[in-house]
Formats: sequence, structure tokens, C-alpha cells
Amino acid sequence: MSFPRSRILYLLATLGCASLIGTALVMEHIMGLEPCPLCIMQRIVVIGLGVLFLLATLHNPGATGYRRYSLLCLITSIGGMALAIRQLWLQSLPPEEVPACAPPLDYMLESFPLIEVLEFMLSGTGDCAEVQWVFLGLSIPGWTLVAFSIFAIFSLYELLRFRPRERLFS
Repeated sequence: MSFPRSRILYLLATLGCASLIGTALVMEHIMGLEPCPLCIMQRIVVIGLGVLFLLATLHNPGATGYRRYSLLCLITSIGGMALAIRQLWLQSLPPEEVPACAPPLDYMLESFPLIEVLEFMLSGTGDCAEVQWVFLGLSIPGWTLVAFSIFAIFSLYELLRFRPRERLFS
């Protein structure tokens, strides 16, 4: 049995990213869960991954091109994993060690330079330490860590995959 071509796998990964963003929007707008700064950063990484996966699908570049896309996707996935781990760490802190809560993101964007807002978002706040939803014992950043790990494994597989005769228009 042969494994599906890279183009199909990248399309499935694109759909996976779209599903994650759809789930995040349902949680925000239907379930009423407010995203914290680290959640927003993780969404940005998922969107970035989705764009990379979609570009690889549409471009269909051949073996060397897929390896380049795979490397970019692997690096992006590892960045997403780092954000999710940071949030899980904040959630594991005792209440007295949790950082202070932040003002709303739109206020920060109006009041501070973009670099300071990004630094603040990456460091996490008290909002990030709140566990708002749990499924099968994992909170939202736990599930995003699982998703980023799957994307990283997929990217690593595609990076190391042997492609003897994959053509440009197959």
C-alpha cells in the first residue's frame, strides 16, 4: 500500500488548520470563551500554518519544494508548541504566582507600540492562566499542543520522505 501524495496530505493539513480556527471561533462566539493573548498568538500560528499548507497544496512544487515547505511548517509548528507549553505552564502555577491580568487587546494596540504588545502577548498574563474549558482532561492549550505536535510530526515526515518520482503536475 502506498502512502498518499504530498499534495493530498498538505490539503488535509490545511483542512485541519481550518477546523482548528473554526473550533476556536465557535468557542469564542457561541460558547462565550474570551481568548487570552497566548490563545490569540496560537491562532495566528495556526493561520500561518494553514497558509503554508495551502501554498504547498496549490504550488505542488516537487520534492525539493515540498522539503522547503516542510521545514517552514516544522519551524512554525515548534513555535506553536512553545506557545502552548508556555500557557500550560502558566495554568499550572499556584494562584499567588500567576502574573497580573492584562487590559483588553484593542486598548493595548491603541496605547502601546506594536513591539511592546507582542512582547506582552508572548509572555502571557493572568488571563492565560485561567482554565476555561476541559475535554478528556486537557484544557484548550493542551489540545492545541496535541495539534501542533501532529503538524510537527507530519512536517518532519514530509521533510524526510523519500520521493523517487514525484512530478510537478501529478
